[in-house]
Amino acid sequence: MDFNIEEISPVEREIKVSVSAEEVGAALDATIAMYKVQTPVKGFRKGKVPASVIQSKYKKQIISEATTDLINYQINEILNGQSFVPVSKIDVDSKELVRGEDFNYVIKFEIVPEFETPVYLGLKVDEERAEVADSELTEVETRLLQSMAKIAPIDDDRPAKDGELASVTFSTEIDGEPVPGIQADNFDLPIGEGHSLKEFEDFVKTLKAGESGETDITFPEDFINTDLAGKTATMKVTVHAVKERKLPELTDDVVKKAGGFESVEKMREVIKQSYMANRKQLCKSAAQTKLIKGIAEELDFQLPPSLLEDRLDRMVQDVVSRTERSGKSFESLGKSIEELREEQRPMAEESVRTEIFLLTVAKREELTVEPHEVEGALYQIAQQTRQDFSSVKSYYEENNLLIPLKDRLLADKAAEFIYENADVTEIDPVAKDEA
Repeated sequence: MDFNIEEISPVEREIKVSVSAEEVGAALDATIAMYKVQTPVKGFRKGKVPASVIQSKYKKQIISEATTDLINYQINEILNGQSFVPVSKIDVDSKELVRGEDFNYVIKFEIVPEFETPVYLGLKVDEERAEVADSELTEVETRLLQSMAKIAPIDDDRPAKDGELASVTFSTEIDGEPVPGIQADNFDLPIGEGHSLKEFEDFVKTLKAGESGETDITFPEDFINTDLAGKTATMKVTVHAVKERKLPELTDDVVKKAGGFESVEKMREVIKQSYMANRKQLCKSAAQTKLIKGIAEELDFQLPPSLLEDRLDRMVQDVVSRTERSGKSFESLGKSIEELREEQRPMAEESVRTEIFLLTVAKREELTVEPHEVEGALYQIAQQTRQDFSSVKSYYEENNLLIPLKDRLLADKAAEFIYENADVTEIDPVAKDEA
């Protein structure tokens, strides 16, 4: 076998391979020998079938398998002797083996570009100190008390205010025709909590108990029911009662019933610990992201085209999926797929560039991802998507997604390694109006 490597671009390689007729014959003979041992033929004992019979009966399969086996073997042999590693599917341009003739084929693939690795250890980075405000704990306590609240009509003869409930019956019409699904009977509508359209709530807040009325409301363009998005409808409402939530006093007995806590003090301690742990992780994640992004922004190298397009495809699909899961249609975004792709392209380029840098760091630092870590990631994906683990694993295997998943885990390890070796300074939290 002879081969010649051609550099098409900094990230693309083409290898032309020449195989002699003698090697072609040897490859065919090896496949025939395998068929003689493994393939039963009626009238012959297994392993004793003449080669001529095997060739006659399985000629097409033998040539196909011999060609594939030879190319795969030689690709591995060629690449094992090179410093570069393919990052895309290897495209093979070849015909099939013909006994007595030389065999030539061409393979093309993309590689990780070579670039000067910047300094990534001992870098300075600021991490905000994790804090939990008393107001956040109060919000949790309020929600807990609301879950235990008793609902009772108010005595005042007035419309409902924010924080109260209006018991309503309502229906919706467009051009005099009822709209199915946009109606309710004796429904307790929370006021001021964003559970319904603001215009609808504002109208309800003009009606006392026992009063009825109607108003025209235009549904927003991104309304969950796409058939109504942007349309104007008449909503007829009757308010039966205005109610309030009578919250219980925050006592040990109440928190035991509501959340199984030993006491109010223990509940506050557990909630604060939970919030603090989550806040610390968020602060660390934000600082780590800022550190890695700062390094990657200084890098300048050509990106492997197929790797970039694959990342772009997945990012666009994520946007479409999130939109559909929220109950909206893709059309509600007001963009074509191509417009969405161009919008996502800068983020895809940043993502690929960062991953290539992190994978380079992982290789240099000899970081690895174990099989059980990949399994753990698949299990998390199964839980998040509420799917069966075996189904998720099969999907990733069948769609060649295990290598990208492993690369992502390896990149995460490299990012963690860089942060662990950074010079981290804890700073006061940035006020929201300063961010």
